[in-house]
Amino acid sequence: MQAEGVSRKFGMAPGSLVYIGDGEKEPISITVMDYNAESLTETTVEDLSECQGYAAGDSVTWINISGIHDPEMIERMGHIFDLHPLLLEDVLNTETRPKLDDYDDTLFAVLKMIDYDPDVRELDHEQVSLVVKKGLVISLQEKEGDVFNPVRERIRKAKGKIRRFGSDYLAYALIDMIVDHYFAILEQIGEQIESLQDEVTEEPGRDTVRDIHRCKHQIIYLRKAVWPVREILASLLREESELIGSDVRLYLRDVYDHTIQVVDTVETHRDILSGVLDIYLTGISNRMNEVMKVLTVIATIFIPLTFLAGVYGMNFEHMPELAWRYSYPVVWVVFLVIFAAMLWWFKRKKWL
Repeated sequence: MQAEGVSRKFGMAPGSLVYIGDGEKEPISITVMDYNAESLTETTVEDLSECQGYAAGDSVTWINISGIHDPEMIERMGHIFDLHPLLLEDVLNTETRPKLDDYDDTLFAVLKMIDYDPDVRELDHEQVSLVVKKGLVISLQEKEGDVFNPVRERIRKAKGKIRRFGSDYLAYALIDMIVDHYFAILEQIGEQIESLQDEVTEEPGRDTVRDIHRCKHQIIYLRKAVWPVREILASLLREESELIGSDVRLYLRDVYDHTIQVVDTVETHRDILSGVLDIYLTGISNRMNEVMKVLTVIATIFIPLTFLAGVYGMNFEHMPELAWRYSYPVVWVVFLVIFAAMLWWFKRKKWL
């Protein structure tokens, strides 16, 4: 459990390797893609030590690790590729805020990869860590399955520039896929918001406010996930890292523009949802006012009728009307006249 992982970290020295997450049952899978402009080697390995031969060459090596719940494996990865202990600590903490760290010969980025399940209208998210060194990219994710398949296909088919560029371009391609997938998520959430708008204005049900708050929670999470990505890309563009070439910075600037669009869309969706919630609450208030108005009119009409019924229900001995033969029908006529007169008056005043 996450809470248990956090509690185990209390009092430990910086760089202590403790897994914080809920993916301990996920199987660990390690895949390697080693390529240059002329050749490609793609394989699955059982142990990280088998990757050393690939990483030592002049080609670009992409190591993808699915399942990060084993601190011993992460520590072994640190020894093999000479990674800082604080970097390894952040890999194991799946609650880390998206960020970028520069360790001189290593760039380390943490991002959130998000998917959307339209059947249950829920976000599925996991942490992705990217380790970038000269000629090497290591991507670490919590579970099997990601949004990187288009990048893999481009490498296999040598499409575009990816096979001719270095590890910095590969890192850019992976970040670009994560950011581009945010657009697809926002499009689906946008359709959900449109559905909520129609539901609120036509016939809101008991679950409407719950759906609005659930959608708002998703937007808030997206904002927390996307906003730091803009800071990450701004840092990559601003800082003069030897690991990022000037030609790749042009592509990173394009991704930076995409993150601004995503943030703007998130803010727009959040404002629209606030408006939808206001419309819902206003509709509920108006319906309540209509009910109260009807009840008030009914009570007001019965006030004089109740008064007359109370007066003639006192049964005093000397009440002349009680002995009159036509008292009962006359009282009903008076009741009906008062009722009709008050209805006419309310309609004239446009209270009904």
